[in-house]
Amino acid sequence: MESVSKARERLAKYPLIFAKCSKQSALYARCVLLKEGSVKKDDCVKEFEEFKTCLTSAAKNLKTRI
Repeated sequence: MESVSKARERLAKYPLIFAKCSKQSALYARCVLLKEGSVKKDDCVKEFEEFKTCLTSAAKNLKTRI
């Protein structure tokens, strides 16, 4: 059951990871919302990549993974 406890520890850090990337997540959400019903693939790719980079960086700083 060690794998289960490790997974729980990792999941417990998710709120911290997302909190560190609130600016990037807001920019990505805004882009998607502005496109509302007509979102197409790669419309908000720049914002998504910034958000994704922030998440992986925050996870690395907390010594975990996403």
